[in-house]
Amino acid sequence: MRGEVLHYDDAHGFGFITGEDGNRYTFRREDLTHSFPVSRGVAVEFLESGDQARDVSPPLAAQQAPATLTATPIAMPAARPTPQRYGRNAVGNGDPGRGQATGLWGHFWTGITANYANFRGRARRKEYWGFALFYTLGMIALAAVGVAIDAAAGNFDYGYEVPVATIVIVVLAFLAGAVPCIAMGVRRFHDIGLSGWFYLVMFVVGLLLAGSVTILAIVLGLIPSQKRENKWGPAPDGVEAAVPAR
Repeated sequence: MRGEVLHYDDAHGFGFITGEDGNRYTFRREDLTHSFPVSRGVAVEFLESGDQARDVSPPLAAQQAPATLTATPIAMPAARPTPQRYGRNAVGNGDPGRGQATGLWGHFWTGITANYANFRGRARRKEYWGFALFYTLGMIALAAVGVAIDAAAGNFDYGYEVPVATIVIVVLAFLAGAVPCIAMGVRRFHDIGLSGWFYLVMFVVGLLLAGSVTILAIVLGLIPSQKRENKWGPAPDGVEAAVPAR
């Protein structure tokens, strides 16, 4: 797969790549196939393994470029092409440098697929609310399906009144969505500069103070992203970088 280096910390040998599929992958220095300059915006090729990038190397054309120049030393150097961008950093709508926006549904879908158990990195407010919106709507829809099944099966008849289908469907959906919900909350805490363990604190407070977890979840979704790189990664796409004071 082709992609672009989003961030690389040479001191720690750790970085991120945005793939042409729109997903973000992590990589380490040992994942590089050989030594080459690695910095933000460099185009690379790699093999994906979950959310990890393996065998990271420059594109084949870039590897062959020195041989071409050596074979024709008297040729005038060709104009350097504009680096190609992929995924969320792709240039679109004739506006150079402007990334394609990811919608609320796109954030939700990524949250239950590529980022299903991703507890690293950061999640901006739009990603958090997109996931919360469609997760809530999905749970409501599944509960409605369960109620319809129970009504058709007579589970609400007098003397029985146990909505078996509704309970089973809602519980299974809750269990299936527990991991991506926690992962999203952890990445949101990372985005505001706090450890993901604060999600556990929020959960405990919610158990001790009934109903407070909903208030805390809303507050978590309202706090702005840190407009700079922090220990959990660079500022997410779409977040305006902070301008250094002069």
